[in-house]
Amino acid sequence: MRRPPTVTLRTLVLCTLSALFSWLACPPAAAGADRSWPVAGARGPRPLVVGAWDPPPVRWAAGHRGVDLAARPGTPVRAAAPGRVSFAGTVAGLGVVSVELGPGLRTTYEPVRATVREGDRVAAGDVVGVLQAGVLPHCRGGAGGASAGCLHWGLRRGEVYLDPLSLLPVWMLRRPPSRLLPLTDTP
Repeated sequence: MRRPPTVTLRTLVLCTLSALFSWLACPPAAAGADRSWPVAGARGPRPLVVGAWDPPPVRWAAGHRGVDLAARPGTPVRAAAPGRVSFAGTVAGLGVVSVELGPGLRTTYEPVRATVREGDRVAAGDVVGVLQAGVLPHCRGGAGGASAGCLHWGLRRGEVYLDPLSLLPVWMLRRPPSRLLPLTDTP
């Protein structure tokens, strides 16, 4: 009687590592299909983070309760995850869109001129508004403190602020590999 071939531990480990590395290099589309960057970057889908999440030590203290993403006024602003628009209006003179992702969890985008209405369902990547030319104090840059332009993106669970970058899968946070061209002497 013939015995079936046996798989060695070495073969099993090599196959597993090969599958893992191929997934890391090129993750399946479905892995991030329900997530999106709110704005596109200047050179691709990943925008430049110009203001990091810096939560205050206590709830009432000063801090940066979101992240700022570099973008020019007029840039389409997209839902980072699927949900229902819970607010689309003006707060303190700036346009704000808020999307409820689940019980008590919501994202906020400002300054945004809304193109959606309260109650609308949105998928990840759906346009919820257009970035306004409003000046946010933490989006200053350039000469003389002129506004560099940015989207303030926030995330809250109830009354607790969270890092909105935590919504994105790790592979979306990484920069793609550098594409350096070879240097050659040209006549």
